[in-house]
Amino acid sequence: MPEPLVPSTGWNVVHLFCKVTPLADGGALAEAVSKLQADDHQVVPVAIVGHKADLCLMALGPDLWRLRRFQTEVAGAGFEVVDSYVSITEVSEYAQGVPEERRKARLYPQLPPEGKTAFCFYPMSKRRGEQHNWYELPYEQREQLMYGHGATGRRFAGRVLQLVTGSTGVDDYEWGVTLFAERPDDLKECVYTMRYDTASARFAEFGPFVTGAVGPLDEVLAAVGVTL
Repeated sequence: MPEPLVPSTGWNVVHLFCKVTPLADGGALAEAVSKLQADDHQVVPVAIVGHKADLCLMALGPDLWRLRRFQTEVAGAGFEVVDSYVSITEVSEYAQGVPEERRKARLYPQLPPEGKTAFCFYPMSKRRGEQHNWYELPYEQREQLMYGHGATGRRFAGRVLQLVTGSTGVDDYEWGVTLFAERPDDLKECVYTMRYDTASARFAEFGPFVTGAVGPLDEVLAAVGVTL
């Protein structure tokens, strides 16, 4: 195996959105997941609702090579990767002074959170248009806007866990946002409410949303018609 390809801080993250094929082998997929977890990586299985995919395997950990091998094993088990998103865990430049416990939770999260089985993922970027350009604002103004954005998000503490991972230079958008909630309408209310603060209303560009239910691998596979 190549030498591990590890970020200087944080973990690599890949969301693999898969379709079930006639060759789908639940046992082979379970073995691939088990081996990745044994190599100190995490996998969050999600049964996707809607036509975009059948399931999502959110995999995260230190070694990009190992995640690449996992992707190959997923395809070899008969699950077609129809979409994906690559990112890296991070602490925002506007939150460098957060307590160490919160910093660690952002860089090295333990997933999935207990009791939060409603899931959605979406990518986003900051707008760079002629009228509203986030990157032309002074740092102090951007910091103030993000403080307000964070304050809105904290209203959902306990109901929604938000993991924002950086993807500038490694995928099509600048961030990937993964939300875990107690109920599906918690997801809707959180995203709807946060769109009213200025940082989102003027400066956010959103990609497609994917929604589903988090569960143990055997339950997720059963939901998409595959047995172990």
